[in-house]
Amino acid sequence: MRRARGDRPWALGGDCRRCAACCEAPAIAVGWITWSLPLVRRPFLWWQRRVNGFDLLRLDPDGQAFVFRCTHFDRSTRRCDSYDSRPGMCRDYPRLLLWQPNPELLPGCGYGASPPNAAGLRVALDRAALTPEQRDRLRRGLRLGD
Repeated sequence: MRRARGDRPWALGGDCRRCAACCEAPAIAVGWITWSLPLVRRPFLWWQRRVNGFDLLRLDPDGQAFVFRCTHFDRSTRRCDSYDSRPGMCRDYPRLLLWQPNPELLPGCGYGASPPNAAGLRVALDRAALTPEQRDRLRRGLRLGD
């Protein structure tokens, strides 16, 4: 219901730094059925190769994800050769991560996730009787920046 209304548990801030970390080895986390059943996994991987241009590099059992090499990513220029027609998952990074309980963006990424009520949380922390160290630790833990 929240998703249909457009509510997100995290707000996205920052800008793309063009580091291309998201292009080097795109990973897709999948559910148990796709992960475990070859009859489902094979068409999924075929689709990724044929439509998105993703070659399977390795499996990440901890994250239950397939890690790919994108055939459209030029490693020497660090650019996408089909940027205007890139797959939806590439277009949606990092917005799709905002639905995760604890979104972790790639190192070097200029984007950051913060709670949508970050301004109110900052005010509450400033008013609370805390030491500067406690306040800083809470700001980092709550992803409030500054």
